[in-house]
Formats: sequence, structure tokens, C-alpha cells
Amino acid sequence: MSPDTALPMSGPAVVAHAANDVRIDELTLAVPAPEEAVVEVRYGGICGSDLHYWLHGAAGESVLKAPLVLGHEISGTVVRAAADGTGPSAGTPVAVHPATPGPGTGPTAGVRYPADRPNLSPGCTYLGSAARYPHTDGAFARYVNLPARMLRALPAGLDLRTAALIEPAAVAWHAVTRAGDVKGKTALVIGSGPIGALAVAVLKHAGAAHITAVDMHPKPLEIATAVGADAVITAGNEAAIAAVQADVVIESSGSHHGLASAIQGAARGGTVIMVGLLPSGPQPVLISLAITRELELKGSFRFNDEIDDVITALADGTLNITPVITHEYPAEQAIEAFAIARNSAESGKVLLDFRPVSSGA
Repeated sequence: MSPDTALPMSGPAVVAHAANDVRIDELTLAVPAPEEAVVEVRYGGICGSDLHYWLHGAAGESVLKAPLVLGHEISGTVVRAAADGTGPSAGTPVAVHPATPGPGTGPTAGVRYPADRPNLSPGCTYLGSAARYPHTDGAFARYVNLPARMLRALPAGLDLRTAALIEPAAVAWHAVTRAGDVKGKTALVIGSGPIGALAVAVLKHAGAAHITAVDMHPKPLEIATAVGADAVITAGNEAAIAAVQADVVIESSGSHHGLASAIQGAARGGTVIMVGLLPSGPQPVLISLAITRELELKGSFRFNDEIDDVITALADGTLNITPVITHEYPAEQAIEAFAIARNSAESGKVLLDFRPVSSGA
């Protein structure tokens, strides 16, 4: 689509209005700002935050105050490049980095954070988030205007379906990076949902010597094995988990039970990376065991430039993540897709396909 070609006037979008009220709305496409490109979205991956907005009208402390276009795990094609000349040209397939770091205003103005870790900036916004008001709309829509700086051109041979996993894979990559050099080390992953399975894949890419994956259900363990786990353990087998004694543990279950397993399964002097987001408020933690074993407990939140490392590894074939995708639905069937994504016993990553239903292409 050239700059002289008329843009579409509108397109369908997946919009959360309130708890248990997600709709397919026809949204008008605004005129893009000079620094914005117009992207025709092909795939959107359903994240846990999308499910929380659907089920509860909130994701943690981010509460819906107005309708919100969901979605931040996106792949698509640029149909009009940014007018200011930045970013990919029209026709370029892209993935999306959904963050806009910032120092913050109002109550967060002056809050300190490391300059080299913009993911921790207090004013950071994220596509499809109700953390601030007005909300930051996401990209679960057929056409979206996005800042050109968010777009990452995909190398030849990297298909848009796999590219929908780039954003969550960057979350996993950041988590593994927080553990330092894992080459030759033993690793334990607690919770083998999409992020956990992607962490397994990244650990494999990074040269971990032996990776054990844990989950409550057979399906996630099957996926973890497909992307590189050397052994699997059912979550209820506490003795087997404690016997692992891994150098590096990735906690991705987001529960205090999982965190307890992570601490018990870590070797003395080991590192536990907490990427699963536990509920707000006090949580029971085996802190005395962490102290006496001199464990390093580190948080991991979103990512910075690791998205570029993921793209490089996918392009050269050294990162295997495709088995994490288990289901695809037309965007018009978003509610059915959300329902299967909620069922962690049956699904890994569930994708929405934003092509017109009649195209079949």
C-alpha cells in the first residue's frame, strides 16, 4: 500500500469493556501521526493479562475504567510506512516491541531506576494495558497505528505465525539473562505454561546442560519436552522437585506454591529467577531456606532489547519455540479462543488470526 493509497476506514478489534464483557467492535482507524506506521495485524497471541481483563475487568492493580483494545503479542505487515521516514517500509513483515519507557509524571515523577533498565521506568506504558488512564490500547485489531520505533523487521524465512511468539519469548529471554551465564549449568523451570516453555527453549539455546520442567498437567510438560526439556516432573511430586538441586531455577507459575518448589529445588548458592507474577500483597515464602542456602532471588519484569536477540536466534534456527503454539482461532471467535487459552491443561499459546474470515489465505 503506497502513501497515496487510501487507508481502510475501520476494522474489527477485540475490546474489553468490563469483566466478562469482551466484544468484537468495529473501530475507526485514526489518521496516523507522522512517526506512526500502519500495520495490518496477522496474528495476536493471547497473554495472561488479556485473560485477566476478560475474566476480572482488571489485571492485578490495572483496573478497566474505559473500553480497552487488548493485545501486545503481535505480528503483521506494514501497509503504510511512517511519514517521517523512520521504521520499516511498506510491505515489511514485523514483530512489535509493545513498551514505551518513560520517567513518569505525577506521583511517579522522580522515582529512581537504573538508566540501562528502561523496563523498570516508572512511566513505562505497554500496549493493551489499563495501568494508566487514559488506557494504552493494544493491537488486537486488523489495522493499527503503531510508533515506527516499536516495529522490528522480520528476516526472510521467519513466518508471521512463529513471529507472534517473539514478544513472550523476549520475556523468557530476559528472565534467563537475569540468571547470568547458564552454559553447562543445570536448570529447573517451575510452571511450563507458555512463558515457562519458552524459558526452557531459551535455556536450551543458551547451553544449559540439563533442564527439568515442572507442571501440574501433561500437556505443558509435553510442550516443554518438545522445546528442549531433558526431564519432567509433575508439580505434586515435591520430593522429586527438591531432589533436582539446580544451579538455576526459573519460577514461572506465579503462585507461592511454585515459588516454594523453586527454592526447594535450587542448589546451595543457586539462583532463582521469579518471572511468574504472584498476586499483590503478602505471600508465604520459604525465606529461611533461601537464606541458609545463600540463594539469589531475582525478579524479572518484561524485557528491554532482548527482542532483537530472539529474532536473531529464530532466524538462524538456534531457538526452537514453534511447539509452544497449540491453537489458532479467527479473531471473530475471540471468546472461544480466550476460553481455551484459560485452560492450561489443554493449551499452550493460543493465537488469534486477524485475516478476514472469507480470505482463507
